[in-house]
Amino acid sequence: MAGDLTIRAFQGLIRERYYATDSARGSEATFLWFAEEVGELASALAEKHRGREDRTNLEEEFADVLAWLCTLANINGIDLEAALRKYTIGGGPAGTKS
Repeated sequence: MAGDLTIRAFQGLIRERYYATDSARGSEATFLWFAEEVGELASALAEKHRGREDRTNLEEEFADVLAWLCTLANINGIDLEAALRKYTIGGGPAGTKS
C-alpha cells in the first residue's frame, strides 16, 4: 500500500488477510489473543521504562495490538474509523483520561 494508511484501510487489510480464520475463532478466543498482545506491549514499555528500549520490538508490539483490535472490530461488525467519531465530533467525550 502506497501513501498514508487510514484506519479504515488498515482495518480492511486485516479483514482481507485474516477474516476467515478470525471469525471462525470467535470474539472470546480472539479477545484472549488481543489481551496477550497488550501484555507483550506492556512488557516492551516496561523495558523502555527500565532504560532497555528495543525500538523495533516496541513498534512491532504497537502494530500487533492495533491489528488485533481491528480483528476484534471486524468480527463484531464495527467500523473503527466511524467509531472514532466519539473523539472527533463535538470536542470529544467529556472528562479526562488519567
